[in-house]
Amino acid sequence: MHEIKLLNPSPASSIRPARKPGRPARGSLFFILLILTIFTVSCYPFVPPGPAAQVQPDPVQSTAIPTRVRAVQTAAPSSTASNFTLAPTHDLSAFLTLTPMPEIEGLFDFSPNVDPLTGLEVQDPSRLERRPVMVKVSNFPRTGRPHAGLSFADMVFEYYIGYGLNRFAAIYLGQDASQVGPIRSGRLVDAQLSELYQSIFVYGNADPTIDEVIVGEIGFRALAERDLPTPPRYRIGPVAETNLFTNTAEVTDYVNQQAKVSNGRRDLRGMVFSDLIHPLNQPATELGVQFWTTTRGEWHYDVASGKYLRWIEEPKGETEIEMIPLIDRLTDEQLAFSNVIILFATYEEIAPTKHDIYLYNNKDGKRALYFRDGVMIEGLWKTPHNGRPIQFYNKWNLPMHLKPGNTWIVLAGDSSKFTENEPGIWELRFDIP
Repeated sequence: MHEIKLLNPSPASSIRPARKPGRPARGSLFFILLILTIFTVSCYPFVPPGPAAQVQPDPVQSTAIPTRVRAVQTAAPSSTASNFTLAPTHDLSAFLTLTPMPEIEGLFDFSPNVDPLTGLEVQDPSRLERRPVMVKVSNFPRTGRPHAGLSFADMVFEYYIGYGLNRFAAIYLGQDASQVGPIRSGRLVDAQLSELYQSIFVYGNADPTIDEVIVGEIGFRALAERDLPTPPRYRIGPVAETNLFTNTAEVTDYVNQQAKVSNGRRDLRGMVFSDLIHPLNQPATELGVQFWTTTRGEWHYDVASGKYLRWIEEPKGETEIEMIPLIDRLTDEQLAFSNVIILFATYEEIAPTKHDIYLYNNKDGKRALYFRDGVMIEGLWKTPHNGRPIQFYNKWNLPMHLKPGNTWIVLAGDSSKFTENEPGIWELRFDIP
């Protein structure tokens, strides 16, 4: 645990002394690796998914999946780019022969037993034969912590909801969680997220004007508390604000029994996964995300696991917080994610606790920051199709290789400040105009 004293309560205050960002030296061999990477990917251009399909065709009956593209990597990924080594020669044919060739999953398609939201094979392939289940998870009041089931999610979205507070939307496909929560009310952006990932959406009762938008966008896939029996809805504990939970496998069973929406395999192409680390990167051992004076999350890279571990604030006074590990109450283990992504997006403040976040129709691309394997890569995010997952690109507009595994995404306001306070230690100060 460590303490942070906030001398200036403004969200734009600095936690660590700023230092001019440094650029790691890169030799000509890194340039060769970059050219090889770009050449490999550009030879197999990414084809964005077409119009949204109702149901993904049965993989057994569909045409053969193309051979997966492979790219060049010289050694197992490590925490910084400086650990990449090339064969001791500039002869490219020798280089290609001497180096291992990692798979790139999802550039064209995914194998039938691979989760398109993680790039990993699943233990139970039947889990992929359904829509994802998205659950709205509260972060405040703090009495509802530790949360349940976040470590089982394929993806978690984190965003601002007003009055200095944030909230999570967790997406489950490749595996289920026996308990997810505490569940809270929906927000406008949830309608977009649910449509982008073609999910079922479980949430607490929302403001009528927000509920109208959610139901209008996704119809019977919107499952508010009032719509659900027990199971899959549970009240656990005495405090109403923090005692609503669900079981994601039971949500799937409930949707199948009701038969109000199709619930077969969805076409969720759009993400690309590979062990290959982009050679142009900057060290990133820590990332702090400050939403408000005492609303903060941190990610610390753990070399042993190759993942970023989540820390969360615990107030020690009006201007002082202590960072403690954020654990999953189901496992008693700290949350660990393979990828942490910051997406800069436009927030519209309709009221202090009513925001819209524009995710749809981002065809030209907006700024994105990718954290994986102890490094940070800059790029873009797009939503060329409103019924398909968000797509991620590097700064050359080529598909960004995410690390196979789970992903945590922060939706930052366009005017948020991103700085490197010390080498490898990055800070996001959330802001909206």
